[in-house]
Amino acid sequence: MDLEKADADAAETSQQPQGGEAGNHATETTHHLSIPLGLSEAEFSELIPSVSEFHSYKIGPGKCSSLLAQRVKSPRAVVWSIVRSFDKPHVYKHFIKACSVNPDFQIAVGNTRYVDVISGLPASTSTERLDILDDEKFVTGFSIIGGEHRLKNYRSVTTVHEVACPAVGKVTTVVLESYVVDVPEGNTEEDTRLFADTVVKLNLQKLASVAETQAREADAKSPGSG
Repeated sequence: MDLEKADADAAETSQQPQGGEAGNHATETTHHLSIPLGLSEAEFSELIPSVSEFHSYKIGPGKCSSLLAQRVKSPRAVVWSIVRSFDKPHVYKHFIKACSVNPDFQIAVGNTRYVDVISGLPASTSTERLDILDDEKFVTGFSIIGGEHRLKNYRSVTTVHEVACPAVGKVTTVVLESYVVDVPEGNTEEDTRLFADTVVKLNLQKLASVAETQAREADAKSPGSG
């Protein structure tokens, strides 16, 4: 892949308006009104301010959006260290064959990664730009700005939270991931959401597995664990 050309294309794309919100026809998403699968009402009530701040979008006709959640039995710091590694999405994301970055790459807003997708999916490559990275608020997000795939004008935000879990009497880690994307021509909003939700859900499940494994390995190496 010609990374210099891809960077030039990405820079040009970054100057264009993001993906088709239709002015006065745009509507606010209502993620804060429904509890994502896997969370209790009490847990989600703690997260509503973050949902309103980071996971709300204005979407116009021909777009769809969704919010998914994943509880992780691992410290937030461990989960965040995986999620923030923009150059290593293959650590927890399914369907990625390889990820490359420029030699001078740094994890910083505006930089890009180039993803090769495994065969068998309606995609082959994806060029993705880091839009948000806040280590204090544990929030990151990216946009798909190029490549051969069906997710046009895809934008995603992921946040990592510590949430009180009354059922087990302790704090647990919850990951929220939302997105907005164009509905491809010939597809319905429901079909598009089902496809994107499935991919995100599988990624979040693998993230939980990877983070929980790392946490167990760290505990096993800590003094006094044996």
